[in-house]
Amino acid sequence: MDEAFVRLSCPECGKNWQTSPTDVPEVRSNFSCPDCHLTRRAAEFLRTERDLETVKQFQET
Repeated sequence: MDEAFVRLSCPECGKNWQTSPTDVPEVRSNFSCPDCHLTRRAAEFLRTERDLETVKQFQET
């Protein structure tokens, strides 16, 4: 079984990283960049619509 991951990107500093969808907070909650500490909704850090949909699938369970 393949392990799922999502890609994140900070809109401020441009840091890119990936993590498990279960490690992303609820998409409407606040989330902070680990580098520059910019705080916005978690959904704004997800790189693509597919990443957002993947996280939402894991949060529905």
